[in-house]
Amino acid sequence: MNYGISVLFRAIPLLMGGLSAGLGGYVLSHGSGPSARVAGLVLIFLAAICLCLFATAATIIRQLIGRYTALDRWLYPVFGFAVSGVSLGYGLSLLAQTPRPPPDFVAGHVIFGVSMVCVCVSCVATSSTRFVLISENSALPEGSSPRSPAPFTTSAVRILLTLPVLAALVTWAWAITLLAGGGGGAPAGRFTAGHVMVGLALVCTCLIGLVASILRQIQNTYAPRERVIWPVVAAALGAVGVILGLIVVAGHDRSAQLSAGFVLVGLGLVCWSILSKVLLLALVWRRAAPLANRVPLIPVGTALLCLFLMAFLFESDDSGVIVAARVLTGLGAICFSLFSIVSILESGTSGSDHEASTTTR
Repeated sequence: MNYGISVLFRAIPLLMGGLSAGLGGYVLSHGSGPSARVAGLVLIFLAAICLCLFATAATIIRQLIGRYTALDRWLYPVFGFAVSGVSLGYGLSLLAQTPRPPPDFVAGHVIFGVSMVCVCVSCVATSSTRFVLISENSALPEGSSPRSPAPFTTSAVRILLTLPVLAALVTWAWAITLLAGGGGGAPAGRFTAGHVMVGLALVCTCLIGLVASILRQIQNTYAPRERVIWPVVAAALGAVGVILGLIVVAGHDRSAQLSAGFVLVGLGLVCWSILSKVLLLALVWRRAAPLANRVPLIPVGTALLCLFLMAFLFESDDSGVIVAARVLTGLGAICFSLFSIVSILESGTSGSDHEASTTTR
């Protein structure tokens, strides 16, 4: 990977985050009604996911171009977790208001779910701090022993795997509570927030497989069955999000249901974007994969689907549907940010950058 391309791939998540946050700020400033506040706040904090993806991109690229330092090893993961903390704090602050406006009830829950996704992405960035070892391990024969000494301690591995699992469990529990009628708020607010939280829980669950794949390949403990397990799980989770969203849209009787359904479809597409990373790692592990360089087309396709769906929804006069259209813009930005990450992974696991590993270990 040459330096110019490395700058471009690092810039993409930042540009997409700026696009999402900029649109969110514009909606807050110029939009009217409660729907504008919900869409504006959610768009601003969807940019937090893009920032965490930037931390992942920078962590891997700095290793591939031979400029990775001890400071980088701490800086980017800490940056990701700091962004997660800010999102978490703001979401909880909206929910803790007394009295709490109905728009802030929905926005607070969604921003909390976004913070859980940020935690998972930050774990991906932290796991990637020894990324160049993946190509070295992939060159070893099947059944070779785990690396010794281990790149990550047993405690570090447990923490990095436990954090996304906990984030997913918390998000699932919160979503189920809302859909079961708990958590306060009006029924329409619980319906919308609960279904969007389901979509965010699906994304968190997808990221568990990505963290596990990266860690196990770095440790040289990646089992043959994982080639199938993690991609199938990610594909199934994306399908659940899309199908559930379409069911909600088909059975709608009010605009809040339409909005929640379309956002669920978008979050299912984000899961399929994450699938591209999990699939690529599985394809290139200890075997030739001529079609691996086509995998980055998956997040490009999902980003385009988000944007086309957004364009159709903007033709509606229903304020609830306009919320979904605006949020889909941010989800499309996340999908395109994931394109840069999977392109980086493809470059780093192709073997062409193996020579950089000796300078970054």
